[in-house]
Amino acid sequence: MLTVRPKVAELVLQLYGRPLHPELFEAYSSRDIKRGDYEARVQITGAGHVVTWRYAGLTLTEVATSAHHPLPKRRRLLSYRLKGQRSDYVECRGGVTYQVNFQLETLEPEIFWTFQEELSHDCQREGLFYKFDSSGRMALGAVSYIHVETRSRSMLVQAFHTFPDDYAIVKSQSLIELP
Repeated sequence: MLTVRPKVAELVLQLYGRPLHPELFEAYSSRDIKRGDYEARVQITGAGHVVTWRYAGLTLTEVATSAHHPLPKRRRLLSYRLKGQRSDYVECRGGVTYQVNFQLETLEPEIFWTFQEELSHDCQREGLFYKFDSSGRMALGAVSYIHVETRSRSMLVQAFHTFPDDYAIVKSQSLIELP
């Protein structure tokens, strides 16, 4: 099966106050986390990632995907096109907070390839990493890397997704904190 990225102009970042059906996404790399009173599943998908976080009956699901991917609208808390730079904050039931920062950066080809090469070599040792097939236009395929830091009362997720056809990198950082 071919694992090629969608165009970067099609990307969205959404947050839901509910779980999403796992059948909606094809995960290429996945990790389950349990720390203190919360648990999470972090997945690299074809267009980006899915992070599902659970605590005391509350579920938050962050999705970076194509805008054309059919997702429900029910209990969607945030939805942004992944372009430029953006930050947002949501306070949830029970004092749980969610903060997100994301940025779409288009680079000169030499700088892009240097970044992707460093990401490919340095990040395979820790975190989630996946290298996608080439689109045919470029010799090398895209890469995704997700680094997760957990504490007893918080979880930080840093994600990097490259898009070689556009010389673009999507960077996101999400922090979920318990009261």
